[in-house]
Amino acid sequence: MRLEPLALSHLDDLCAVGLDPELWRWIPNQVTTREDMRGYIETALREQKAGVSLPFAVVHLESGRAIGSTRYGNVNLPNRRAEIGWTWYGRHYQRSAVNTECKLLLLTHAFETLGLIRVEFKTDALNEKSRNALARIGATQEGIFRNHLICHSGRIRDTVYFSILDTEWPEKKRALEARLEH
Repeated sequence: MRLEPLALSHLDDLCAVGLDPELWRWIPNQVTTREDMRGYIETALREQKAGVSLPFAVVHLESGRAIGSTRYGNVNLPNRRAEIGWTWYGRHYQRSAVNTECKLLLLTHAFETLGLIRVEFKTDALNEKSRNALARIGATQEGIFRNHLICHSGRIRDTVYFSILDTEWPEKKRALEARLEH
């Protein structure tokens, strides 16, 4: 797996794996058509241009095809923090080493290159799969923002916040590396 800057050239690959409605079940905005996916990519690129986001395509090494997407968002360099999120993978790549590898790359860059002191993660309070994945990578659940977002369906979402701090990073990094060795 590798991360490369997200571009419209990833549209076909991302449509091939990402138009599955189950992937977007807990996301406030649905991506179920090619036009939706194009909009998703264009929004990410606009946020990148504004300096608040850095989106990536997650590329499967053997096939060379994009299998998902992730990004740094809500980047706040003066306060040395950013969020890792907007992460999704085609169903075939879920519950594999892809998420661990991806988070290891992103977190290593965040703490060791950018010098961040805090990396945040958010997920829908009802999304047990995502909450469990964040716990598996060593993120600490901090709290729940009640009535945080209104989803496309009109459902009012509670959002769970997680984080990893720079002081915790060496231990969390060793644990992620150990998971990938097995």
